Amino acid sequence: MSVDSPRRIVLLRHAKAEWSQESDHERPLADRGRRDAPAAGLWLAGAGINPDLTLCSTAARTRETWKLCAPKLPQRPKTVYEERLYEASLGELIAVVNETSDEVNDLLLVGHNPGMHALADALSGEADGELLTRMNRSGFPTASLAVVTFNGSWKSVEHGVGRLVAYWTPQS
Repeated sequence: MSVDSPRRIVLLRHAKAEWSQESDHERPLADRGRRDAPAAGLWLAGAGINPDLTLCSTAARTRETWKLCAPKLPQRPKTVYEERLYEASLGELIAVVNETSDEVNDLLLVGHNPGMHALADALSGEADGELLTRMNRSGFPTASLAVVTFNGSWKSVEHGVGRLVAYWTPQS
């Protein structure tokens, strides 16, 4: 695959989690989250998105979101549980993306806010229609998905490089 090939990054915020006595890292999904996570998978499948690689935070709520989302896809992508995605800043998220092999065409990140929203906003130099306005107005709720396309190597991912082509929330 050429480094100039079109690429797609899909950002999935974990589904709604319980507020519990557990540590933040170990918080499980709430009932609503267990309903919304499979819906996110169905949306991905319906949009024809089947990532080559998924990088998922090690937090319980992200792992559970992915476990409920992935079976809805036509084919389960390779999954790597990446502890750097937990509580990652925008700069840390871009650094993780920059490490992606150019053999990967479509990358899915399963993570947390404010990072997922910040990354979607930062990468989206352009957007289809009112998607960017709608995404920023909504605040990127739990189980939301943003799809950003760009050309070039993963090493070249930086602010403004992409185009926001889809934004979905369970309430939309």
